[in-house]
Amino acid sequence: MRLVLALIIVVYLVGVGVVLAPAIESSWNGEPASDFAASVGRALPEALAWPARLARAGTV
Repeated sequence: MRLVLALIIVVYLVGVGVVLAPAIESSWNGEPASDFAASVGRALPEALAWPARLARAGTV
């Protein structure tokens, strides 16, 4: 059971990283650290909700 839970958590965190990747890549070198943190902070709620978006897209 622990292995299944760990696998679910790893898949979730990888998904969050995949959703955050464009925001991180676009502001990695071109902005100051405060702007970088702000852009990641703006993208974080959408990144954390990727399973809900995936579920909705699958039912439409």
